[in-house]
Amino acid sequence: MTKLEVAAIYVAANLLILLWLAIRVIARRFKGRIAHGDGGSDELAVAIRVHGNASEYSAGAMIALVVLALLGAATWQLHVLGAAFTLGRLLHPIGMRGGPIIFRQAGMVLTLLTYAGFALALLVAAFT
Repeated sequence: MTKLEVAAIYVAANLLILLWLAIRVIARRFKGRIAHGDGGSDELAVAIRVHGNASEYSAGAMIALVVLALLGAATWQLHVLGAAFTLGRLLHPIGMRGGPIIFRQAGMVLTLLTYAGFALALLVAAFT
């Protein structure tokens, strides 16, 4: 498996997470007959914010993952960072939608740690 293929696995997984979260927003809009904004629905407001949060973090991480693959990072680095980020992005919405708060917290910790890991790995790759 090439490094780009490894990156593609995590990009695809995170796109599926974003799709799942988008479908949750659409379903709540349909249920409440709300075309714009959140219509005062707390449930829809949370779904919108969860999707937004995932969108905001996923873009940077997936770009970093692909650039690392292109720069020749070790396959294990791509798997560790990709899997940790993806796990964080799965845990966060579970904690946001009524699951244990520890899931939300763990999801954000994993997300931020992998952001730091991506930044460090990119700097090392760029200067070596």
